[in-house]
Amino acid sequence: MRTRRRVVPAFLAAVGAVALWAGPPAGEARADDPVRLSRGGRITDTVGALGGRAPAVRSALDGLYDARRIRLFVVYVGSFSGAGPQDWANATAVKNGLGRQDLLLAVATRDRQYAVSADQDSGLTQNQLNEVGDAAIEPALRLDDWAGASIGASDGYAAVLAGRPVVAPAITPGSPDPGDVGNGTSAAEFWIPAAAVAVAAGTALFVYRRRRGRKPLPRRSPRPVVWHGARPRPKRPTPLTALPELDAQARQLLVATDDAVRTSQEDVGFAAAQFGEQAARPFGEAVEYAQSELTAAFRLRQSLDDAFPEDDETRRQILDEILSRCTQANRRLDAESEAFDRLRAMAEHASQLLEHAEATAAALPGRIAAAQSALGPLAARYADAALEAVAGQPAEARDRLEFARTSLDQARSVLGADRGRVAAFVRAAESALDQATVLADSVPRRERELRAADAALNAALARTDTDLVRARGMLDGSTQAGSPGAGPAPGAITEAASGAGTGTVPRTEPDAGTG
Repeated sequence: MRTRRRVVPAFLAAVGAVALWAGPPAGEARADDPVRLSRGGRITDTVGALGGRAPAVRSALDGLYDARRIRLFVVYVGSFSGAGPQDWANATAVKNGLGRQDLLLAVATRDRQYAVSADQDSGLTQNQLNEVGDAAIEPALRLDDWAGASIGASDGYAAVLAGRPVVAPAITPGSPDPGDVGNGTSAAEFWIPAAAVAVAAGTALFVYRRRRGRKPLPRRSPRPVVWHGARPRPKRPTPLTALPELDAQARQLLVATDDAVRTSQEDVGFAAAQFGEQAARPFGEAVEYAQSELTAAFRLRQSLDDAFPEDDETRRQILDEILSRCTQANRRLDAESEAFDRLRAMAEHASQLLEHAEATAAALPGRIAAAQSALGPLAARYADAALEAVAGQPAEARDRLEFARTSLDQARSVLGADRGRVAAFVRAAESALDQATVLADSVPRRERELRAADAALNAALARTDTDLVRARGMLDGSTQAGSPGAGPAPGAITEAASGAGTGTVPRTEPDAGTG
């Protein structure tokens, strides 16, 4: 069966530009056809949008995979070649063979558009995709924080899959058009001073337009999607599978799914006996979900076989829903079966894995303490908003470490008597240790991001001061630097931009004796 993908688009619009800058120099828009993703990792950046923050993005992508086994690919291009964001993202996903556990975040920096492509069986619902887009991706893109969008997406998807609320990312504004190299002038040279509107006399503000209604999610499949509720049904792709063949497929998959559910119900009991009730709970929940989907599919089958015949269109829709429900049931069972296969493999090496986890736990307190110590100097240098996202992470890391230690103690207590229970306790400990590591590392990661933002801000301000001096020198001799009407002195730009910053600039104290 071909991969089916959801796509979530959004658009940016220019809403204002006055005086100092009317926009970047005109030039040919760069067009990028659906690209071949980088072979060296999950980041493809054709316009240099990430700059020095690529390691931070890579760390966030790794965190999502470690926590949920979801691979998020991110691609930055200048333009979607005139194609719709949905179509471009889908085509890129297909071209690169992305699977059901793969997501694709595609961003066109010049077009100011983005789209997220997700397989319909990825485990993410449309509402969850929308929530992450609204709360974690768009706030970053709205301020040209290209790296922050990927980091926010990674953290957001991990949050919704874990049942946690999505937290808005810490924003580090960047260049509006990172790939622009025309005429020796980039939009970045005007962006940061434009933060101080009263000083800079004008600005160009780009914002992401709120979506007024998302299009239905197409899937790459020879069969049509059936949507329920208020969602409009998308046009059916061609060619269509013949109804008799579709009917036969539905019957076969119903029988196979029924067998899989029955077998899995027996396996849940064995899993609980071998690994404990808590470890077996996700498998039991998967079986319950599969049973509910199977029951619904059987009812649909009965509606087709009753005494009231349906027209071909309705029959096709019902058959497609039967196939969809059975497929989702099997995917959920397969995912949990794979997890239990890994757990059984862990049981074979329980002693070694326990020792390794204990060594990891022993090394973490120093890492957490270093993160806590780093917060003090950072708090003295930067505004609270810049550290809000990581201020509580060391404490959370200690909580996760304590949970891991408890699990490891439980594993040690049954070592030699019950390898299955040891494996279950070690797996729980490893998950908590991974989370604690990510939490502890978030502080030094944020410190690197802030220092990089400092460097970028200072460089931009220096360029702006130089440009103002050059512009003042071109004025006639009647207007002298520093006189009324001459415009702000170069130092005023630096001071005003610092005061109107986003929280990533250093704190400043008023001079003594000022009111």
